[in-house]
Amino acid sequence: MNDSPPSISLAAPRASYLAHRQEINVAIQRVLEGGQYILGREVAAFEEEFAAFVGVPYAIGVGNGTDALELALRACGIGPGDEVITVSHTAVATVAAIELAGATPVFVDIEPASYLIDVRQIESVVSVRTKAILPVHLYGLPANLPAITETARKHGLRVVEDCAQSHGAVLNGKNTGAWGDVAAFSFYPTKNLGTLGDGGMVVTRDAHLASRIREMREYGWVRRYVSEQPGMNTRLDELQAAILRVKLRYLAQDNHRRARLARAYLDVLKESCLRLPSEPSDGVHAWHLFVVGHRQREELLNFLDQRGVGTGIHYPVPVHLQPAYRNRLPLRLPLPNTEKAAAQVLSLPLYPELPIESVQQVAEAILEWES
Repeated sequence: MNDSPPSISLAAPRASYLAHRQEINVAIQRVLEGGQYILGREVAAFEEEFAAFVGVPYAIGVGNGTDALELALRACGIGPGDEVITVSHTAVATVAAIELAGATPVFVDIEPASYLIDVRQIESVVSVRTKAILPVHLYGLPANLPAITETARKHGLRVVEDCAQSHGAVLNGKNTGAWGDVAAFSFYPTKNLGTLGDGGMVVTRDAHLASRIREMREYGWVRRYVSEQPGMNTRLDELQAAILRVKLRYLAQDNHRRARLARAYLDVLKESCLRLPSEPSDGVHAWHLFVVGHRQREELLNFLDQRGVGTGIHYPVPVHLQPAYRNRLPLRLPLPNTEKAAAQVLSLPLYPELPIESVQQVAEAILEWES
């Protein structure tokens, strides 16, 4: 392995800060001098602005994306004894949130081309204990929400969207996050909309769910120090909200830049042996990650490392095979596509500030490796 830092990084959250440094610094200073640091004007304004961006009436800022998912599930009344259908090819946070809510994750396989939930398998695992479907819009690609919502209606299930990687993704003219009963976003620094720390958001069209989530994020309070329901402490703080307000103004522009870089990769690599990312025919990919697939993934990874190219694996071990979950969670269906993906996927550098010349350099290095 190459011990020196990569000359082309997989991600660069500091570059995002530097691109908007002046405005972010002004926003931080505004909070510091304002004297209100928890659930103040910045959080309220960002909630309103983000709700408008997604296209829903309600948004509730929380401490991180995992808490956002947990609260979304709990607000829907999902808890011990309930089952939630989702995928194993995802960040472990998806499954951790289900278990934090007290429910049991039930896995179905992914589609090999998209790496997203195979909607054809959902009905085969629905049981009397099933309460929700939790699709993950992985890598920035929207899941098949029309089919998912139709299946959910048929069986009386909730749809809880995991939008941690899909800020700005669109399907049939509607943003991810606006399709289900409720949705969760993460603002981890490397996300398309990332802050300089942790942060998350729950969005919904349902006023009752919004009210429950707003109470649960702060101990279940309606009146201070009086809990009307069991809650937790997970509040988006004023500093992070102020930073996110600045960066939200540039999200569409940044996503456009991501798409331009992704198209450059696709153009150069179209004749390669890689499995290239799929794009929605009726929507917009948010291009959170540019993920390729190859049976000799480790050899390609090592080759790129020697060329100073940073890469990542999202994700190297499916959740159902990880030590904390293996042989503990119900596995009603085999997951061959999930396990194949984990052995083959490789994420290439992609972020708005990445020079297009660097994309060309990475793509040409891959063609060199193949030759």
